[in-house]
Amino acid sequence: MKIISLLLIFQFFTLMSIAQVNTTRVMAIGRNALYFEDYILSIQYFNQVIRAKPWLAEPYFYRAIAKLSLEDYKGAEDDCTLCLERNPFMWSAYYARGIARQSQELYEAAIQDYKRGLELQPNDRSMMSNQAIAFIQEKDYAQAGTALEELIKAYPKNSFGYLTRGAMYIEKGDTVQALNDYDKAIEIDPYYAPCYGNRAIVLYQTGRFREALADLNEAIYLNARESGYYINRGLVRYQLNDLRGAMADYDQVIEMDSRNLIARFNRGLLRFQVGDNNRAIEDFDVVIELEPDNYMAFYNRALLRYETGNFSGSVSDFDVVLNKYPNFMPGYFSRAESKRKMNDIVGADRDYWKGVELDEQHRKGQIPSVASSNGSNTTQDGQSEEDKTREQSDKNIDKFNRLVVYDKEEEQRSRYQSEVRGRIQDKNVQIDIEPSFVLSYYEREKPVNEAVYYNKTVETFNSRMVLAWKMLITNREVALNEEQIAAHFASINEYSSKIDENPVNADNYFGRAIDYMLVQDFSEAIANFNRVIELDPKYTLAYFNRAVVREKQMEYNQSKTLSNPNEMNTMNLQIGGNSLIQTFPSMSIDAVNLETRDNRQIEYELILHDYDVVIQQNPDFIYAYFNRGNMLCYQRDYRAAINDYNDAIMRDPDFAEAYFNRGLSRLSLGDVERGIADLSKAGELGILNAYNIIKRMTN
Repeated sequence: MKIISLLLIFQFFTLMSIAQVNTTRVMAIGRNALYFEDYILSIQYFNQVIRAKPWLAEPYFYRAIAKLSLEDYKGAEDDCTLCLERNPFMWSAYYARGIARQSQELYEAAIQDYKRGLELQPNDRSMMSNQAIAFIQEKDYAQAGTALEELIKAYPKNSFGYLTRGAMYIEKGDTVQALNDYDKAIEIDPYYAPCYGNRAIVLYQTGRFREALADLNEAIYLNARESGYYINRGLVRYQLNDLRGAMADYDQVIEMDSRNLIARFNRGLLRFQVGDNNRAIEDFDVVIELEPDNYMAFYNRALLRYETGNFSGSVSDFDVVLNKYPNFMPGYFSRAESKRKMNDIVGADRDYWKGVELDEQHRKGQIPSVASSNGSNTTQDGQSEEDKTREQSDKNIDKFNRLVVYDKEEEQRSRYQSEVRGRIQDKNVQIDIEPSFVLSYYEREKPVNEAVYYNKTVETFNSRMVLAWKMLITNREVALNEEQIAAHFASINEYSSKIDENPVNADNYFGRAIDYMLVQDFSEAIANFNRVIELDPKYTLAYFNRAVVREKQMEYNQSKTLSNPNEMNTMNLQIGGNSLIQTFPSMSIDAVNLETRDNRQIEYELILHDYDVVIQQNPDFIYAYFNRGNMLCYQRDYRAAINDYNDAIMRDPDFAEAYFNRGLSRLSLGDVERGIADLSKAGELGILNAYNIIKRMTN
């Protein structure tokens, strides 16, 4: 199926290349796809431009960005090189290639790229940060210290320089200096969760568990979606003998990510420890399913199966472990007990005497001694704090009963990830309103506590079965994979054939418009929605999605009008003389000319008009009120936006996103009490970021 899909993609783009390629338009669609995180699709468009005009530098650069986001670091490096061969003065290509090389642990080469980039773009904060991190990774602490001093001097009010230098001191073993820098980072930015999360790691490592707990509590309050903070807090609580609290933290991680191996393994151990054996088995079942070579999980499940009377299952698990670790003495004694319960006396005696033989060999030093000689999963008295845990990559079966912690290398990566990895074209967003809803075929997987949206109008449309896929309403869009991309290009061709046969069927234009939207060709999507509405002025869903696509197109177009891609329009949330910055997609009109401003106002009016029509035709379609409220927020017409959110909430009292956005709008107008009440309700309904904002505003 995958090969067929790839052939469809190839055929589509080959057909495009036969005709004269409008590279400007294809490039724009590719950047649309990249901006909206549709990386695989964007690469296909950039490929077309490169085939048509291989001398252009930009398509190689943007293809490199897409590959970086897909973690194809070698491919990204090669594309940046091709870009720089065509334009050696493109500083952003040096920056991107530096990230690609740094991610491949080619630190010296990355440093040279950042140096060259900084010659062309002096004092760029991200390149200065990444260069310092690369020096640390090279263990060139003298150069790293110098680079960090320059970073802190250039950006004295930015916490990242202190956070990075703190990480450097940890690697040097200087926890005192590390704590000083983390203290300074918190002083500068007391609402940035990593400041507390990083300091908590140092406090944990130095045995200051209660202080570490306080920092992790703060980090979680500021960023309730970061699972690593819960895992670390679980470890701290375990060290403080708060098993119930540790269990609650692992419960939270698993609710957020049911496939989190560390949380599953640790919760399984804790459940074993408190006698909740059946549910402990369930956790180890998941670990083994996700990681079939996790022999520690097999051994713990074997012990649990013995405790619950599943002796044959227990023997089966012991077999797996002992085949891998034939000198693991406790395994033979434990398997002997299981076999004895099954009346396999011969097998039990054989295992027992094998265990005795290994014990004798251990005592004579003929084979290494084991860390534990019993089958208990409880931590022995007298162990050091370090002996109560093991790193995730540590596969020593003797440590089967220890809680798992992140590897030191993973901890180091997490300290630097915000600068080195991820989309370098990301917007500098601090707080976002919840995005607008759209009719699509796909959505991101939701956490357990997020709502599943149902709408009668959409269900009625789906019951007509006029489209190839079932539509849903979502504001959690997902990028397409290769098979989906191919399917929608093929679908465009199918709809085109149907339209040739019957040019007055509105459903076919609507289906083709959805396909064009999904492959990020907004101009064609709008043209097809226009045709739907010409044929059927009562086609409510066409008005709705046309407005959404126009909003996407406007957001992308406005991102190109700014001289600095990180400049954003701001909305002030004020308490007294203090303000909290609310960042939205680039809506500032001061830096553009009058013609652009007029065009933008026309776009606003077209979008709002479409939502007006939707509401007129279907007054209970709550998502039109919500989306229109968002557009009014972008125009800073917060009172009108609040009215729309009110209408949405009146029709659906559990509309979490509407409470969240209404809360931000009220805060923007200085209505603190009701704004915080709305955010509290949004948090209650599952939008955890609301608590972060409440914390900032109440402080």
